[in-house]
Amino acid sequence: RLMAELLLGIDVGTYSSKGVLTDLNGAVLKSHVVEHGVSFPQPGWAEQDADAVWWHDTRVICRELLNGAPYAGADVAGVAVSAIGPCLLPLDRDGAPLRPGILYGVDTRASDEIELLNRELGAEQIFEFSGMALTSQAIGPKIRWLQRREPTVWQRTKRLTTASSYLVSRLTGEHVMDRHTASHYMPLMDIAALEWSERYAAAVAPLELLPRLGWSDELAGLVTRAAAAETGLKAGTPVAVGAVDALAEAVSVGATQPGDLMIMYGSTTFFILVLPTPVPDPRTWTTAGAFAGQYALAAGMATTGSLTHWFRDQLARDLPPEEAFERLFQGVGSVPVGSSGLVLLPYFSGERTPLNDPLARGVIAGLDLTHTREHLFRALLEGVAYGVRHNLETFAALGATPKRIVAVGGGARGSTWLQIVSDVSGQTQLVPEVTLGASYGDAFLAGLAAGVLKRADLSGWVRIKDQVRPVPEDSERYEPYYRDFLRLYAGTAPVVHALASRQRDRTTPA
Repeated sequence: RLMAELLLGIDVGTYSSKGVLTDLNGAVLKSHVVEHGVSFPQPGWAEQDADAVWWHDTRVICRELLNGAPYAGADVAGVAVSAIGPCLLPLDRDGAPLRPGILYGVDTRASDEIELLNRELGAEQIFEFSGMALTSQAIGPKIRWLQRREPTVWQRTKRLTTASSYLVSRLTGEHVMDRHTASHYMPLMDIAALEWSERYAAAVAPLELLPRLGWSDELAGLVTRAAAAETGLKAGTPVAVGAVDALAEAVSVGATQPGDLMIMYGSTTFFILVLPTPVPDPRTWTTAGAFAGQYALAAGMATTGSLTHWFRDQLARDLPPEEAFERLFQGVGSVPVGSSGLVLLPYFSGERTPLNDPLARGVIAGLDLTHTREHLFRALLEGVAYGVRHNLETFAALGATPKRIVAVGGGARGSTWLQIVSDVSGQTQLVPEVTLGASYGDAFLAGLAAGVLKRADLSGWVRIKDQVRPVPEDSERYEPYYRDFLRLYAGTAPVVHALASRQRDRTTPA
């Protein structure tokens, strides 16, 4: 066996981290998963410890995959890491975290700061400059939150970074961020130039705190001796700039050409549509793509796969954990389309696109005494599917209709949920043979950064094994329920917002 012919991809997700070792043809040689938790200190807050979760998992995965049986660090030609994002992690002068990382759009703590920045700078001006309106996904308001609510932390802050960039810095000592993630550090990035801009820096943060920018497939740096000692990688191994998990996931299933849409069914559901030019709209996110010159129209729902975890943990405690999901999904088959008159709004932690409403909350409407746990679980899956359709219709309204849709992520492994989404949306979804997710895309990015692969090689890595087509009769049955779904949000929003405000008041320190 030749030396340094393998590629290592690592993805740190919301509830687990995954690592994969491949050869140069994309064959998976070894993989490993590490589970972890998320901290919710208050309603609307979501945090993770950068060292105890992100770096810990990265080290464990490297050690597990490169323990000499049969592969070692010297066999690895390149490494790429993706992670949840965009996050906010303040670092001190030595590059050490000053507090737990503040997570992506599921963390809605900076609502007041969004209003503040919109008042100070002008919502229209921010949108025109950044290609997006300020939402819970934006990092600028979270930086302002840090300044206002944790001033002692802010005084010590010498760098601002995100999860994937922190891991790259631990591996290489380089402070670098991919342009896709940086697009969400608004309003600090000029979406037209795809570079940091001084325009609003005085209102948010000095640019010297920010990482240099790169594309996901570019070389960030080389593994340091210190990182080699901790991970088992060989010092000097090339490390890619990397990506947010959803972008790496899009690469993993070959969604890299204009018109390709990836739907990632994970703890959240994420959409990335590759475009040659930006299509800004306040309901969605306009970002840089993975590769030089590409844009992406991105969107994301806040709680989808995490809802199934909530359901299992709270409403299916009697089922053995190892078979709970299988039995819940089996039970869905006995429930008719529309869950016998139930509609669920899946906004348990606010909603991101297209509502951009941090005060949205979950609603289950239509309950009667005949409904069972199986009805509720199907209604949950259907509620997510209605949310997917809502996002796809928003894309279509912008003239950005996808040419093909590729499904990936944990929720894409079984056919039940995908079939419901296809029936609700009327769209065919392609399912790749390998749906390992972002870590597989990272392995490919590692090959590009190390110079051992070319982008054209991706066609040999990704093979489609299945197509999930809508069933016309079921699509027709879902029509009135989808209209009810849209009306239910509009009709309940005032009450739900009042309840959400009370939840926040209950936990806000005096």
